[in-house]
Amino acid sequence: MNTLQSPTTMVPDRHSVLKRCLRASSIGNAIEWFDWTVYAIFAPYLAKNLFNPSDETSALLSTLAVFAVGFIARPVGGLVFGRLADRSGRRHVMILTVSMMALGSLSIGLSPSYAQVGILSSIVLLLARLLQGLAHGGDSATSYVYISEISPRESRGLWSSTIFVSVTSGSLLATLLGVGLTKSLQTSEMLSWGWRIPFILGSGLGIYAYYLRRSLMETEVFVGQRNMPERTKTRGDSSAGERTEGLLITALRMIIFTAGTTVTYYTWAAFASTYAISVKGMAAGDAFVASMGAQLVAIIMLPIWGALSDRIGRKPLALGFACGFMVLAYPLDWLLSNEPWTLFVAQSVALTLWAMVASIYPALMSEQLPTQQRAVGIGVASSVSVALFGGTAPYLNTWLASHNMHGVFTAYVIALCVATAAAVLTMHESRASDLA
Repeated sequence: MNTLQSPTTMVPDRHSVLKRCLRASSIGNAIEWFDWTVYAIFAPYLAKNLFNPSDETSALLSTLAVFAVGFIARPVGGLVFGRLADRSGRRHVMILTVSMMALGSLSIGLSPSYAQVGILSSIVLLLARLLQGLAHGGDSATSYVYISEISPRESRGLWSSTIFVSVTSGSLLATLLGVGLTKSLQTSEMLSWGWRIPFILGSGLGIYAYYLRRSLMETEVFVGQRNMPERTKTRGDSSAGERTEGLLITALRMIIFTAGTTVTYYTWAAFASTYAISVKGMAAGDAFVASMGAQLVAIIMLPIWGALSDRIGRKPLALGFACGFMVLAYPLDWLLSNEPWTLFVAQSVALTLWAMVASIYPALMSEQLPTQQRAVGIGVASSVSVALFGGTAPYLNTWLASHNMHGVFTAYVIALCVATAAAVLTMHESRASDLA
């Protein structure tokens, strides 16, 4: 008697397993991005507690410099953990990196203040952020690859969009917590101990994400590649140089492509409320509410754009994002004032444009590289670009604004979007590609 299950009984079961993995990965991403984003949301409070508070502008700039330093570790994390993911599997790396993020958040939440230990508090913050940078560089690329590899080809754009739905949800949760804390606590309470709550909470959520990710299955694409005979993987040794050259060109293209994407994200998603509070003089609670509403708009738009890319392709949406910011960057900047509605409108428009490319980013990046170099390629390329253009954006924005040169920063954003458009034009349309 044949004891094997029939295909009709196995396919639904397999699909349910993949959907469970999608949910577990997405929840883990949301929690990890909560840990990552609360730093930017609560930067003004970190500046007053972990740096010398006698010069408020210098303290804020120092806090943002540490924010940027965390990004320096991202390419290292992308290289180390990307190589590990390509050799040992995606699942193990995703479990390890979320644990590191939780440890970094706990270290910040329990850090002694500048008044207690002086510069040691700044050093603790720096080390914790470096740890998170290493973890974030490895996890971002690995989670992009993981979702892309488990998704059906015909709906890879839609499944891909869930990554930044979870990313934005994590940022939204951080913003919502900012609203709740600033509305319920006095300013003195926030400065004294309230600012620690999001980091301690983030470490607890990170433990939950760790247990979720332990249930993940390894991707069939990776398992199939690992089990492939070595001679099949390396056939055509005479073309090894051409393959290396092709990978380097692809990596450079990916770095340039990511430049506009990341600077707009860290300008309009991660740092918009802090900029409105610190530079425009907007009330903190009102700024958080406005930003929360704009992020809800982005969450709605992400799956819409992702599903559309499965019909019309990835390139039209990527070009739409870049061209949209070329046209609207200055008008959106001029609109922003100390009125909360201006932040909501400007940030909603900006994040709708950003969602066009964010929804397809994991799928598009994964479709450019072979399985055995996919995680490390995306990890290094995206982390280098994010370190150069994303992590430095809040500091550069604040510094130029303090010298009445904010318009220069807006021109910088436009220039990077032009570079992104140029990179997109050199890519092939990958909507129908198989991941192999």
